Amino acid sequence: MSDHSDQSLPRILIIDDSRMVRASIIRHVRDRFDVREEVDGEAGWQTLLVDPTIQAVITDIGMPRLDGYGLLERIRSSRLSRINTLPVAVISGDDEPEVRVKAKSAGATDFISKSIGNIELLARLEALTQLARTQRDLEESRAALATASPVDPASGLATPSYLHYHASQELSLARRHNGELSVMVVEIDQFDSVVTRYGAHVAQLINRKLSKILATRLRKEDTVAELATGRFAVVSPSTSMSGAGAFALRLCSAIDQIVMTYREERIRIHLTVGLATSEAGRMQTVSHLIGVALQRVASGQAAGGNRVIGDRGELTPEMMPAPPKPPVSIDQILQQLRASGADAELRKQLPDAIRTLLPLLELIESELPSGLPLAALARVVEAGSGIAVHKYE
Repeated sequence: MSDHSDQSLPRILIIDDSRMVRASIIRHVRDRFDVREEVDGEAGWQTLLVDPTIQAVITDIGMPRLDGYGLLERIRSSRLSRINTLPVAVISGDDEPEVRVKAKSAGATDFISKSIGNIELLARLEALTQLARTQRDLEESRAALATASPVDPASGLATPSYLHYHASQELSLARRHNGELSVMVVEIDQFDSVVTRYGAHVAQLINRKLSKILATRLRKEDTVAELATGRFAVVSPSTSMSGAGAFALRLCSAIDQIVMTYREERIRIHLTVGLATSEAGRMQTVSHLIGVALQRVASGQAAGGNRVIGDRGELTPEMMPAPPKPPVSIDQILQQLRASGADAELRKQLPDAIRTLLPLLELIESELPSGLPLAALARVVEAGSGIAVHKYE
């Protein structure tokens, strides 16, 4: 591998197992391009992952470890936009039409014969790097637009930048009022395998399906953004670990029941969800909470996936508290009292009626102190529902 560092020139990556071919191309283009070279597709792929300055790729087809077709598939299905939009030229000594068609079908931007002349080679590479610059300018414009707008035009969800901004405000509010804020990271299990097996377009349809489900099932005050393809973050104010866990379990259950069909093959997807909640007295940030949730996703997927991971490990439906009883209708109780008096049926509803009225009685006592027996009423609710209430002791 060679790594020239003249960043005043556009950088290209040449991948070919023939040292003579690489040397020949470099000799022709080194005055116009900064060149990196690799000996096979696997080494070339690793270079693409770590070098964001590469603007175009020239690759051979027949190579050890990973051939040109395999490399093209990885590039076009990458979750990094800087990689999946890269111009790629296939260079081959086999100039048969079917080879060109196969290369184009695999995602090649251009096809170059190894017998190409120097002037034409330079012209082709100039066109490829110009295409790369145009694509990057477009990506930067889209990123700037997304930062200025709270909504990602592609997904219809919040942008990651807006999610951080809004969640930071909610976190400050929770800290001032001793409240809670939860963060969920939701990730599709084995998403890379879905891309490899069914193609990027099928994986994108699955990703879009999940984003729509998230958008329709969340509360109005929650915020969801797509962090990466197949990975979402949800910020929920005034939500405890158990509340976030209950929602995550319902979401996983709903996804488990969805069956998609592609070319007569049934596709089922599963989710792993990592949870993190703000803690009173700790100066946490939204980035920290998302990072904790991501670590819990990773541990859940390492354990086999299809899990919800909280602060104490995996959460299951059996661990979730029973949902609270809904408030009773005071109007209906009063109508019943007028119609039939304080009968046995009405007396059974008194603990629920007191539970519904307690917040109002609290307010009355705080504004107009009159000695209301709040502690005694709380004990009535506790005895009638089996739920411990110690606030007024």
